[in-house]
Amino acid sequence: MELGMVPNSTMAKRKSPVGRIIVWSLLGVVFLIAVLNSFAIVQFGHVGLYKTLGKLSDTTLMPGIHFKFPFVQKIIQVNVQVTKAETDTSASSKDLQPVSTHVALNYSVNKESAYNLMNNIGSSFDTIIVAPAIQEIVKEVTAKYAAEDLIAKRDMVANEIRDLLTKRMSRYDLVVNDINIVNFKFSDAFNQSIEAKQVAQQQALKAENDLKRIQIEAQQTIAQAQAEAESLKLKKQEVTPDLIALKQIEVQQEAIQKWDGKLPSVTGGATPFIDVNSMTAK
Repeated sequence: MELGMVPNSTMAKRKSPVGRIIVWSLLGVVFLIAVLNSFAIVQFGHVGLYKTLGKLSDTTLMPGIHFKFPFVQKIIQVNVQVTKAETDTSASSKDLQPVSTHVALNYSVNKESAYNLMNNIGSSFDTIIVAPAIQEIVKEVTAKYAAEDLIAKRDMVANEIRDLLTKRMSRYDLVVNDINIVNFKFSDAFNQSIEAKQVAQQQALKAENDLKRIQIEAQQTIAQAQAEAESLKLKKQEVTPDLIALKQIEVQQEAIQKWDGKLPSVTGGATPFIDVNSMTAK
């Protein structure tokens, strides 16, 4: 054997501990991954369904930690909380006015029937079922009402839409919680006609109020005139010949008190006063 040469058996013995460490490390990593994949957490507000090699199980899992076979099973989570769906729908009213309706729908998945929904429809049920149902039913209901009634009877329209959506979506185990008609949008011409009608109604109401005010003021004036006439009538009833004579005496006395002792020589066009002093002097 040549010097400096190491037998192959000796080299294998030196490498074997390192190889075993690597193998055991890989096995440990695989085991750790398998352990970590043996459990799954169903989040709050959701229910879980086992999916084994592509097949969905009808066992409903409540929120919490659940065991599953690693690399073979996985848990599908279904949101059963209230979900909001908004959509815009273009349609025509009963009087053929174009109307765009913005609707907000609150709905949820019936957790007891989550398996049926996921198995028959899948996770895209919002676009497959919910959105088309809203579009169709809103168009159906708005076509029953005139454009002005859609505004005046907004609550009635919303209730009818909710009832029809409840029946439609219950087929797929979806629960309608509430629906809101956020806005009705009409053509500019229709909006202008509505505005003109409101202005005319306001003007008519103002004219009616003005007429009522004038009537009330006239009634007040008549009542005041009647009161004054009644007062004057009572005053006339109080005037007697004795009262007239008494007033004349009072006026004469007041005139005598103010007289300075001189008689006027001429008074208007009447007969002149006689100067008593000049007659006595002669």
